[in-house]
Amino acid sequence: MLRRLLALAACLLLIACGKESPRFEALPPGTAVMAFGDSVTWGTGANRGEDYPSQLAALTGWSVINAGIPGDMAQTAKQRIAADLGSHQPRLVLIELGGNDFLRRRPHAEVAEDLRTLIQAVRAAGATPVLIAVPAASPLAAAAGSLTDADLFRQLAEQEKVPLIESIFSQVLSDPALRTDPIHPNAEGYRRLAEGVATALHRFGFAAEAQTH
Repeated sequence: MLRRLLALAACLLLIACGKESPRFEALPPGTAVMAFGDSVTWGTGANRGEDYPSQLAALTGWSVINAGIPGDMAQTAKQRIAADLGSHQPRLVLIELGGNDFLRRRPHAEVAEDLRTLIQAVRAAGATPVLIAVPAASPLAAAAGSLTDADLFRQLAEQEKVPLIESIFSQVLSDPALRTDPIHPNAEGYRRLAEGVATALHRFGFAAEAQTH
């Protein structure tokens, strides 16, 4: 009986390990990809060219448009998403928003609905949306180096069936050596963020395996 249970457990483990992440069509070099977000997308805290979209472009060969605006919120970004989509006509859109909404203590349910509107706008334009999870606002967790993603991102990704890039942003901001201030990475932090995003996009099937170091 014990041998049979151990064999069953081994089979379940193999099945779990063998599960593949959702696969999408690979995007060739030169593809227009839009990084849509706030100051973290824009690159606050680092020099020009050290922002994560620039480094992601170097890792993937895509034409990554930096559509980050410092101080932007999911709430206000709804007013510019259509114009940015029309101007750049990307095939893939990386949405990194919510941090400024959290700092202003907006209810998470409202932030989730704003993000849902952005996702729907991206789809309506014929592009594929990808969510980048943002840490929940927590001074104690930030001080302890144990930030975690706000729960709304996983819930929203499941509801909308969109790829979600988890944990990497929280991990970067949890490490004082990787940030300029409590809410912005430094150059090395942006490099780690770009590598994490590239790795996740490779796992989803969008990108060839990135050369990271």
